[in-house]
Amino acid sequence: MAESWWLAEAAPPLRSPHLDDPVDVAIVGAGVTGCSCALTLARRGLRVRVYEARTVASGASGRNGGFALRGGAPAYDKARAQLGVERARLLWAFTERALERMAELAGDAFRPEGSLRLAADAGERSELEAEFAALREDGFAAEWLDELPPPLAGRFFGAIRHPPDGALQPARWVRRLAAYATDAGAEIREHTRVDDVDELPAERVVVATDGYGGDLLPELVRVVTPVRGQVIVTEPLRERIFPRPHYSRGGYDYWHQPPDRRLVLGGRRDVELDAEFTPEETTTQGVQAALESFARELVGVAPVVEARWAGIWGRTPDEYPLAGPLPGRDRVWVATGYSGHGNVLGFACGDLVARALLGDPQSEQELFDPSRLL
Repeated sequence: MAESWWLAEAAPPLRSPHLDDPVDVAIVGAGVTGCSCALTLARRGLRVRVYEARTVASGASGRNGGFALRGGAPAYDKARAQLGVERARLLWAFTERALERMAELAGDAFRPEGSLRLAADAGERSELEAEFAALREDGFAAEWLDELPPPLAGRFFGAIRHPPDGALQPARWVRRLAAYATDAGAEIREHTRVDDVDELPAERVVVATDGYGGDLLPELVRVVTPVRGQVIVTEPLRERIFPRPHYSRGGYDYWHQPPDRRLVLGGRRDVELDAEFTPEETTTQGVQAALESFARELVGVAPVVEARWAGIWGRTPDEYPLAGPLPGRDRVWVATGYSGHGNVLGFACGDLVARALLGDPQSEQELFDPSRLL
């Protein structure tokens, strides 16, 4: 298993309190969702313990491409068709508020530079035009770009700029979120695998494992499909020409450059699509070769690849998360299935579940009710 470049960054040791049993809430998974949930609960005085089989952010939260995008996996016009105008607006506003809070908490781990959704062909341009019109009609900030700078010009057929979006150093962000949670009194037990939620000494249990939860909760197997995403990071380039997140081909291509000018590039899973529906955190020759080829096309030369890795995220049939009580299990809640948009939705849904457990349910929770699929 190749190590994520994000996770290789040195981090201060996690200083966690030790809580006696039982606790009020046990959380499985110390990714962005689990740490967000723990922070909200601990700040309200609950006794919270987070169990993590590896280390903080070691799953999808530290193994993704570093995008922080508003909304969900479906484009906004498609969300309006699926959810209705009011519920789609509710979802987009919910994630925009989450981005604002992330900017406050993440410090230098978050760069609020917007994002570009690019049209790879005439068909995708039509899709972008429909999304742009819907966003503007409902009052959301969006900019249409016909003229693109090199090396995008001539390769792409227009773009939408989403101003609220940004880029992350995701491992740094989640480690920082974990530190906030432990400072508030939450306990985080790393290297502690949970095999049976019924054995956890807690009044309530939250399973926050995104694409990794099938072994723990068999109910999730048919509604949360593990999907592998592969990423490469190159040597620093001469120029920083992609400072914000760029994505195209329905999310099958995505890339940006952190301040050190390296190119972070992911996707291309459609070259071996069936093989990428898997919980295996391994890179594959076919997808990696396709990523290297695309990096060469973007840059004009073949940059040296310094790191490559894979991460697993969970996809639901309707591509919206599950966040709420698990039907048939009195004390078990889930927050999972972000369909590739977990950096923002995972943070937001962790807080959402925590608020519900505190007796303060928010209107957005009905969007993600697990009973719609279970």
